[in-house]
Amino acid sequence: MDTNDNDFSPQESLQLITSMIETTKSSISDSSHFFLLWGWATMIGCLVQYYLLAIVHYEHHYYAWFVTPIAVILHVIFIYKYEKRERVKTFISEGNSYVWIIIGLSFMALFAVFTKIGWQYSFPFYIMLYGIGTFISGSLIKFKPMKIGGLACLVLVAITPFLDYTFQILLAAFAILISYIIPGHLLRNQFRKAKKINNVR
Repeated sequence: MDTNDNDFSPQESLQLITSMIETTKSSISDSSHFFLLWGWATMIGCLVQYYLLAIVHYEHHYYAWFVTPIAVILHVIFIYKYEKRERVKTFISEGNSYVWIIIGLSFMALFAVFTKIGWQYSFPFYIMLYGIGTFISGSLIKFKPMKIGGLACLVLVAITPFLDYTFQILLAAFAILISYIIPGHLLRNQFRKAKKINNVR
């Protein structure tokens, strides 16, 4: 049997890769509510904490992060609904899932670290993880707004240590806005437009 029959030409390989990227992009666009869920939950947490700390001067300003368990519950519900609906899984989408699994585990590990050494050191590391995750996802699906947001987060990381803790909270909120919320909404709109075009056809 001629093994060359199973070989892809350069054009066919490129078409396959492009098809995988488009399939993954559609899949991630469809699941953009994950980005929006964590984007809005984290941004609300940052803004509420800033308000409690800088405006009200409330001692237990960290209570703002009770928004996290609510986001986790919603995330689990979204996963259950999404996995029932997902039909095609590519290597790229699987790789993207692994990226966010390790990012999530990193957040949990840092939670244990900062509980011990103090939360005043936390935001540069969290902003860096926002940037790494969104840059990799944006690169995998060739989505520039997400890549730009991820790179911008890394610039913000370098600025963060020069600011007081209260302003670091606001900077984290801004990082979430440019890396999660804005790209998430753009991705969502792109998916809806593509779906509308396909339905017309």
